[in-house]
Amino acid sequence: MKVVKILIAISLAAAAAAFAADYVVERAPAGPAQPPLPEKDTVVELKWDTGTRAYLVCVYTGAGAWFVNDFDLSQIPDYTRVTRLLVYTSPTWPNGQWDGFRIGLYGFAGGVPGSLLWGPKFVKPSLTAAGWANLSVAWTLPPLQLRFAAGLEQYYNYPTCDPHAVDNNRTFRQHSWLYSGGSWRPYSGSAGYSNLMIRVRVSNAYVGVTPSSIGRVKALYY
Repeated sequence: MKVVKILIAISLAAAAAAFAADYVVERAPAGPAQPPLPEKDTVVELKWDTGTRAYLVCVYTGAGAWFVNDFDLSQIPDYTRVTRLLVYTSPTWPNGQWDGFRIGLYGFAGGVPGSLLWGPKFVKPSLTAAGWANLSVAWTLPPLQLRFAAGLEQYYNYPTCDPHAVDNNRTFRQHSWLYSGGSWRPYSGSAGYSNLMIRVRVSNAYVGVTPSSIGRVKALYY
């Protein structure tokens, strides 16, 4: 199947309200819809995406740009240990290899991501095709830090970089962010696809997940 690459140039006039860079987008057949479920009852996966990819995305001058989702643990305040970060990415595009990217956790206060809490950690996933990279974090949030953001940094400029992904929902969930030019702003993707495929898994080693808490998490994050 022929891959269609779409280059969208964002003008400098719009840069104050949007990402001042050029997106390079690969529209390709969707990969695995869902990652494996957590094996332990004490682990909960938080997500905003549908599980189906619309595009893989890189940025021409994207080195140093962060792409994150925010999450809220107020309904499960004991689950403050972040065990894994899951990001949908690929080694096959744009240059057929892993170049590596950094992952991290940020505080979230005042309605926008804040300072770095954990990381940045440079990683190269082991995937051989597009899919969910399941990356170890194993870090406990500070006391009362119930809101945070998690995601990845495009470490190199296109085409020697690894992509992030957006799902197939054109309704923006208002939880995806980008950092560029010294500030955070809501992520605005091409053709209206703006929900980043970034998830976290959180755990409480002392209290198991009850059916009621699982229901609240599903209602909040899916």
